Amino acid sequence: MIGWRNAGACLIAALLGACAAGPDYKRPQVEVPPAWQLEAPWRVGTPSDTLPKGAWWQRFNDPVLNGLEEKALAGSPTLAAANARLAQARAGLDAVGAARYPQVGLTGRDARARISANRPLTNNIAPNFTTTQNDYILAISASYEVDLAGRVQRSVEGARASAEQSAADLENVRLVLTADLATAYFNLRAVDIETDVLRRSIDLQRRSLELARSRHELGATSGLEVAQQQALLDNTLTQIDVLARQRGQFEHAIATLTGTPAPLFSLAPDAKLIAPPDVPLGIPSDVLERRPDVAAAERAMAAANAQIGVASAAFYPSISLGGLYGSESRALGTLFTTPSIIWSLGASLLQPIFDGGRIRANKDAAQAGYDVTVANYRRIVLTAMQEVEDGITGLAALERAQAQSQLAITSSRRVLELATVRYEGGVASYLDVITAQQSLLTNERLTAQLQGQRLLTSVFLVKALGGGWDGTLTVGVNK
Repeated sequence: MIGWRNAGACLIAALLGACAAGPDYKRPQVEVPPAWQLEAPWRVGTPSDTLPKGAWWQRFNDPVLNGLEEKALAGSPTLAAANARLAQARAGLDAVGAARYPQVGLTGRDARARISANRPLTNNIAPNFTTTQNDYILAISASYEVDLAGRVQRSVEGARASAEQSAADLENVRLVLTADLATAYFNLRAVDIETDVLRRSIDLQRRSLELARSRHELGATSGLEVAQQQALLDNTLTQIDVLARQRGQFEHAIATLTGTPAPLFSLAPDAKLIAPPDVPLGIPSDVLERRPDVAAAERAMAAANAQIGVASAAFYPSISLGGLYGSESRALGTLFTTPSIIWSLGASLLQPIFDGGRIRANKDAAQAGYDVTVANYRRIVLTAMQEVEDGITGLAALERAQAQSQLAITSSRRVLELATVRYEGGVASYLDVITAQQSLLTNERLTAQLQGQRLLTSVFLVKALGGGWDGTLTVGVNK
């Protein structure tokens, strides 16, 4: 138990407004690297971006994506739920904060009652009688809890931190929603680009099939070449249906994210190339300021720390002040006369003496809860560092891979041209043409897939950095 000497000292400090049980909150230090591990083609730069923080998707310069994001922010039930949780947390803060002020109430009573003659005697000389009478009361009452050990103060601190955590959670829901929508959208567009590659390959393969049939009808080749080309064409046509199924799934996901029933939603195919934007990196410590999930975890620590103070305050005496002033009369006509005036003024004190260890256990539980939030905060920070590094290395590797795949496409087209000329000249088999067509299709599909992966990794990196840009950061820019 806390000694009476400490309790007395805290009482004096509380009356002066300077005492609160439990530790004051200080954000734990976490190890953050001074810089990211950059590799080509990343470089240090200072962008002068003026877009509002959070509207990062506008940097992709896709009007369709911009419209979908606006629709999602306006119609997502997930975001609406997060807004409601924030409103609930703020209302809870107001409710807890009300304990800092006196509580004033108006009491009124109009009753008629019969008192038993057989009730216990107040003394042995005066007998009891049955009495039936009215009782009118009108009074104002007031009560106030002296925040001796800062229980109310810590409760307000905890509620405020919880409200701020809900605000950070809302920002995180908004970030995740917009990132998930962009991911689904770019997956869909990657399928559109790959489907366009397949359709162009189908046109090429059909022309080659006509050539093989013409040469076969002229007796220049055997039916094997026709069968080989037909098999290649059939396989490519099958891939169209596979991609159509994938596209449908991404389209349905976009519908749900925008708050639209999937059967009522559709997006027209669009095979245009979308360039990933330059993504400002900043220094690693910026992530702690920009990521809403990190901010939410930090506010959770503050709320848990305040609960230690609330639990610790139970060791100290609880003092309540109360008063009442009004009138009571058995007749309504005399309710407001001087003899009917009633009043009371007093204070109550409660000091726990023995509780079987309940208060200590509650404090230990609060301390353990705080330790949980500290560990969770460190985990989220480490995860944030990992995700940013993954995005940096991923974008750099994908950019190099796409550049190489473009060279492979150029080489494959040249091989196909040579194989076709040699076949028409009778110096090569049709298998060489088939192989060249398959190689070109593979390389073109790989390039389309790499384009989609670059867009997805850009979204992943933006999400890892906490969303939007501001022009005050020293950053690394992907060029």
